[in-house]
Amino acid sequence: MRGVFLDRDGVINEEIEYLHDPDKLVLLPGVAATIGALAETGAAVVVVTNQSGIGRGKYSEVDLAAVTARLDDMLAAAGTALAGSYFCPHLPTAGCRCRKPLPGMLENAARDLGIELARSVIVGDKATDLAAGRAVGCHTVLVRTGYGAAEEAAVRAQGLGDAVFDSLADARAYLLAWLA
Repeated sequence: MRGVFLDRDGVINEEIEYLHDPDKLVLLPGVAATIGALAETGAAVVVVTNQSGIGRGKYSEVDLAAVTARLDDMLAAAGTALAGSYFCPHLPTAGCRCRKPLPGMLENAARDLGIELARSVIVGDKATDLAAGRAVGCHTVLVRTGYGAAEEAAVRAQGLGDAVFDSLADARAYLLAWLA
């Protein structure tokens, strides 16, 4: 099975530092329809998100679960769903394997869901997102939403972005063609 790995904040929803209130979750335009179209290809659409706010004591795993449930509800209302959602609660200094740019979350999802990483793609707004995908052989797509516009030069300099788009919705046709 192919996978489409999506960073959450800045890719799926508006970037809000340490988002922990489900009422502040705002989907970016066209995201629900894009996720639905990607899921219809048979690919597993999976969120992989660093959530160091938990490790910093800014919010709890219960708060994150509430935001995730709100996202699931919003997608369900649009007639679609994610195959899974994975997060890393650790600080950048923790040295864990799950925190992007390391690929632990992608590897866990691949194991859990039967995803072939080398036939999959990751979409993110940071070089760290794309580096995690590249580490396991994924195709990589940068979006300019969230931190993407500010990260674009670094992504290009590191040779990480196989493609760059203004948003996930703008990448839809490209991703569908890539998955075909």
